[in-house]
Amino acid sequence: MKNYITLSEAVNDLTKQGYTFNFNIENDCIACAENNLQLQPDEFEIDEVHRFQEMSDVDNESILYAISSTQNNVKGLLVNAYSIYADSASTKLIAKLNSR
Repeated sequence: MKNYITLSEAVNDLTKQGYTFNFNIENDCIACAENNLQLQPDEFEIDEVHRFQEMSDVDNESILYAISSTQNNVKGLLVNAYSIYADSASTKLIAKLNSR
């Protein structure tokens, strides 16, 4: 797994590797509006996780997940502020995202 300096560098490189869809966290799944797809925690794998923190603001931390689903033939990215999903996501989804 490559180490990236910035979030934009990671997004650009992973997009070139085929992670072309954008995922968002919903209550009990991740969703991709581009293809109207919702994936439950047991329907996707987390291939890579990268954490970024702005040097000027230590409270501003982001996490980038490279996600794939072989059964749905999709690869995409999920960008999230660190731990922001804790209030809105299901326990099962949080456990999946924290598994790496």
